[in-house]
Amino acid sequence: MADSTLLDSKTAISPGRRQLTLPAWLALICIIAFSVLLWAGAVISKNAPPVPDIVRSPNQEILVTQANIQSGQEIYLSRGGQDIGSIWGHGSYLAPDWTADVLHRWGLATAGILYNNNPSFSQKDLEALPAPERASLQARVSEQFKTNRYSPETQELLLTDAQSKGLQEVFKDYHELLAKGSAIHSIPSGWFKDDSQIHDVTAFFAWTSWAASANRPNAPFSYTANWPHDDLIGNQPPAQFLIWSIVSVIILIAGMGIFLFIYLKEDDDEVLPVPARPAVRIPTPSQKVTSLFFGVAMALFLVQIMMGMFTAHYAVEGEGFYGIPLNLYLPYAATRTWHLQLAIFWIATCWLAAGLYFAPRFSGYEPKGQALGNSVLLGALTVVVVGSLVGSWSAVQGLFSVKNSFLWGHQGYEYIELGRVWQILLIVAMIFWLWLLYRGFKPALQKEKSPTGLSHFFLYSAITIPLFYSVGLMYTNHTPLSIAEYWRWWVIHLWVEGFFEVFATVVIAYLCSELGFLRRSSALRATYLTTLLYLGSGVIGTLHHLYFSGTPSFIAAIGSVFSALEVVPLTLIGFEILKTLKLSKEAEGFYRWPLRFFIATCIWNLIGAGVFGFLINPPIVLYYSQGINTTPIHAHAALFGVYGCLAIALMLFALREFVPDDAWDDRWIKFAFWAINGGLVMMLIFGLIPNGFYQLAQSVEYGTWYARSAEVIGSPWMRWTVWLRIPGDIVFALGTVSMFIFTMKAIFAIFQFPVKTYPAKEFQPIEK
Repeated sequence: MADSTLLDSKTAISPGRRQLTLPAWLALICIIAFSVLLWAGAVISKNAPPVPDIVRSPNQEILVTQANIQSGQEIYLSRGGQDIGSIWGHGSYLAPDWTADVLHRWGLATAGILYNNNPSFSQKDLEALPAPERASLQARVSEQFKTNRYSPETQELLLTDAQSKGLQEVFKDYHELLAKGSAIHSIPSGWFKDDSQIHDVTAFFAWTSWAASANRPNAPFSYTANWPHDDLIGNQPPAQFLIWSIVSVIILIAGMGIFLFIYLKEDDDEVLPVPARPAVRIPTPSQKVTSLFFGVAMALFLVQIMMGMFTAHYAVEGEGFYGIPLNLYLPYAATRTWHLQLAIFWIATCWLAAGLYFAPRFSGYEPKGQALGNSVLLGALTVVVVGSLVGSWSAVQGLFSVKNSFLWGHQGYEYIELGRVWQILLIVAMIFWLWLLYRGFKPALQKEKSPTGLSHFFLYSAITIPLFYSVGLMYTNHTPLSIAEYWRWWVIHLWVEGFFEVFATVVIAYLCSELGFLRRSSALRATYLTTLLYLGSGVIGTLHHLYFSGTPSFIAAIGSVFSALEVVPLTLIGFEILKTLKLSKEAEGFYRWPLRFFIATCIWNLIGAGVFGFLINPPIVLYYSQGINTTPIHAHAALFGVYGCLAIALMLFALREFVPDDAWDDRWIKFAFWAINGGLVMMLIFGLIPNGFYQLAQSVEYGTWYARSAEVIGSPWMRWTVWLRIPGDIVFALGTVSMFIFTMKAIFAIFQFPVKTYPAKEFQPIEK
């Protein structure tokens, strides 16, 4: 369908003015939003916590050097990094948050030196003191850590005598921990064997702890805005966090109100007549190959679920899997890495395949050699996936040097774990995908007169996919942590939650407008409006991930305000589909399950991205919930609920178009739909939510260090809530198996074409 039909809709109010201005508004919003985000990045770089050349004691003894700290960062990242413990709250949640743990150990040892010259002072010793004496000692410890003794002129950090002796005690403790491991935290024995590596990794952890405690110049809080919460050190949330949290709630309520007002006041457009079933289309050779992408995606989905079960089980049996010493062959850091990477791989594979399928579908043209190009791309993606998974496992097992681990193994940063070589190859593959998509879609672009129409929008959204994944090349394993986190969240937030979602929205809006599910005048407008909402809130909203990453305090202010609006976007097309389905029951029968997965996407967007996302979005809440199991509540409900369901919806839309009816077995999809979504609900209600909120209560009451301690991680409540996840996990896994079986049967049927299920006149071949 030419987009001019949408632009010229007679039912729209002032259509020329509205439709011509929406692209301009989108361009303006993007320019402003990215200007703010880039400016924030420059300020973050300028104000990042300094890495001292030398850390000295009062007697001029050199305790740590900048070389130690940087080496420690690179070594830590090379062995799994954020997939075994976390730094500044970013990473995995079974092992300690290294910043919080080192800071509290350091604080206790310093307190012991101040109190009775005993660096082995424990938390029990502190709690045994009379209240006035304890308060006095904590005030003295706070003064030791809160006073910033870093000299910009000499670039040296001078510790107090008590701090120096306390730090030496931390080095002793961590030499044992990093060498012998911890079963309860699933830290493998012999994680590090070289004494110099253990020293440097501990030095890196200690530097993150100093940055989390020493006040910024001319500020009453630390470089990490007083995160982590620790009363002993004097880390309490800044007062402004409460103010900006209240503002973010007000912004959310106002944004929802304005959105509903604008949406509901629009006049209804005429709904196109929808046939009982669309004419069956013979798949082109390239579309047949595209179906194989979906098969690979579902196979990756199965493996991802298996890795998730292994990862969860490590929380109750830190060294094995029901007595099997799994940690020797597939340790926690490896299973978690694979679980996260496979989630991104299979979801992205579905989205890329949908683009390749819909290009000839929308243009009615099959370029010569397109099938071969799709086959080459599938082979290249397979090499990247297998190579990156093997590489990350090898890095976790210590089979690579630090340099080779970064290149071929494990970058150490959550969600972008794959080695740099595999990352570059993946970018090249996505650029090749973009070229394939363009050559198949070119006729539709040529027919469309307006460069701001839906066909061109489809191409623009596709360009952003390799473009924004490439941002991950902006840092290396020795880039200062604050700057690396800034660019990393560009990929995670803008690539996954922003532009991939825009691409999927354009595809579904395009398809639904052709089929009549969306009103003619609504499809393009809805696409522009949802994109305005995605990018207008989401680009600057990226900063809400960076409250405690060594960033200035204004990051919390603007990040919380803009990210509050991220709850709104996907509901727009969801409203359109739900309202239109009431008038299109026959078509809903043919596209029932693709549309239901898309409606599930809208529901999970409200619950996972909205409710549970906003749960950890206000600064005052995230101050206590950063780095604990409230984040996986949001991650599971949003990453699968929104992006996973959206990927399956796109896959089913494509398969439904040319899989013969006799091979389309609704029973497999029906079971998969209810089992996957029901299993996710069970997983959340019985496992993740009670687990996360219990840990949140410990964080508020006692501090981040305690919420991540062995006492809490190994408590009966935490263990039982992990066991209670099993029924939901099993139901979810069965649904995944059902979807895999359906997809394999559909692919087999596709490769049996031509068929005689329908009269020849009903077939509409599109190959040329």
